[in-house]
Amino acid sequence: MSDWTAGTPLRGVNTTVAHNARVWNHWLGGKDNYEVDRNVGDHIQDMFPLIADVARADRAFLKRAVAHLAGEAGIRQYLDIGTGLPSADNTHQVAQRIASDSHVVYVDNDPLVLTHARALLTSSTLGRTDYIEADARHPGEILRAASRTLNLQSPVAVMLLGILNFIPDTAQATAIVRQLVEAIPSGSYVVISHPTTELDGEANREAMAFWNDNATPPITARGGDEIAAFVEGLEVLEPGIVSCARWRNPDESEPSVPQYGLIARKP
Repeated sequence: MSDWTAGTPLRGVNTTVAHNARVWNHWLGGKDNYEVDRNVGDHIQDMFPLIADVARADRAFLKRAVAHLAGEAGIRQYLDIGTGLPSADNTHQVAQRIASDSHVVYVDNDPLVLTHARALLTSSTLGRTDYIEADARHPGEILRAASRTLNLQSPVAVMLLGILNFIPDTAQATAIVRQLVEAIPSGSYVVISHPTTELDGEANREAMAFWNDNATPPITARGGDEIAAFVEGLEVLEPGIVSCARWRNPDESEPSVPQYGLIARKP
């Protein structure tokens, strides 16, 4: 871990505007954030109290998704794009608990995430982890760098949790997913989580508008049909495109959240 502490400015980090990775960290109860992130995050939570549940449900979805992929699906390679700040049960930790020889490549372009990259590189002896500083808008660059660690001729799980919503142009977001899918072989998987306004009321729309006026990067919510188009031609696993809190969650008492989750397999 870096010796960075909250409140200490880092080169390349704008501490005057709230940033998604840091606000998300705040909602998860982390300490890797600044006052501006906490202020915006708290205001959004006042507007839309369910947002902290969204953050926790998204993290729990990652854990269940990777557990399925590493276990039943037998996947040993993961490309995690839009990693965010390290938290409990990062992709490599979940995968390597099940299969210690799993290889994981993390991708992010946030300088604060980069300072914590060592926390993502504590691989098992048999496995391997790597970190790429790159933008999700440049999948070709990501794939070239990932090939140093991953064998792209063997099945890979591409993780796109909470990242496509920061690409406002739906056609561009779809093209990114398709370029990634074209580069991986049959038997690979795509995992997506994405905010929506279809599963809640007006409060979420108002909270997103406030975010876009006061934080970065701006967020775009999408409906189920748009998200289904991301994985057109792939086999969407049961139970389909659902609230990420509902995806194969044995705890039926957990509330639904306005964040879709899905796993799709490349035939």
